[in-house]
Amino acid sequence: MSTQAVREYLLGLQDRIIGALEVEGGQAFRTDSWVREPGARLQGDGQSRLIEDGHLLERGGCNFSHVRGPQLPPSATQHRPELAGAPFEAMGVSLVFHPRNPYVPTVHMNVRMFAALPEGREPVVWFGGGMDLTPYYGFEEDASHFHRVNREALAPFGDDKYPRFKQWCDEYFFLKHRDEPRGIGGVFFDDFAELGFERSFAMMQAVGDAFINAYVPIVQRRRDTPYGERERDFQAYRRGRYVEFNLVFDRGTLFGLQSGGRTESILMSMPPIVKWRYDWHPEAGTPEAQLYSDFLRPRDWAGWQSGAPGATA
Repeated sequence: MSTQAVREYLLGLQDRIIGALEVEGGQAFRTDSWVREPGARLQGDGQSRLIEDGHLLERGGCNFSHVRGPQLPPSATQHRPELAGAPFEAMGVSLVFHPRNPYVPTVHMNVRMFAALPEGREPVVWFGGGMDLTPYYGFEEDASHFHRVNREALAPFGDDKYPRFKQWCDEYFFLKHRDEPRGIGGVFFDDFAELGFERSFAMMQAVGDAFINAYVPIVQRRRDTPYGERERDFQAYRRGRYVEFNLVFDRGTLFGLQSGGRTESILMSMPPIVKWRYDWHPEAGTPEAQLYSDFLRPRDWAGWQSGAPGATA
């Protein structure tokens, strides 16, 4: 087991993703490196890459963190109670991009490794990750592209992985109090070690490596679509759902806050402009209503075919 190899991969992935988005947006991301000194609740280091008020991204952040702590928090052991209280090491790259244009979807991606270090026993290592897409105005072509890239990335690791991780994503990124999905999903996996360290690490890499191809072509298709105040207003309203999920359900946010992580980096996923309205529903027959009827429900996006009845692009 080489955690150094995982660290090097993650830092390289962060550089590649930021490089791609800087090319698309024509603006540089700010870099904020940090170190937790000995004696802090968590020890380790990280690097936050952030852009705010950009032409392409109204707010976007891509974090690398590598931390060690004396005790796993509850959010990390809810499926592994036998490891409760064990020291741990964790590292990962996590990103959320909130575009300015409402026709460009918000996207989230995360890949990570955890190592629990129970006293007198062998380390227990597992991987997690995935990506999901949150459109404000739905395009079946985009949803299909995003899912197909993920399916292809996971194919070398078994035919079961994409459908299994797609269902996991649909179930995980679901706002139970709203009875609706956060977006059109993608893939999600956690506590994964069943292929052994090397192959499980390789699968995590495949997901991370797929992100640019999954997202950037969608950005290129939609970034110049004209929009007005109506679309911006709906975008801000739907961003409220994003905030609700991250603060109530997201395991990564809870882990960071419970373990004493760096608050600015943890909450970098929050959108800059958000609205809530009391018991609001879109008018029937509008593009806003179509998001709810056609997109905010589980579908076989990877199997979608252009030209099928009801298809839009």
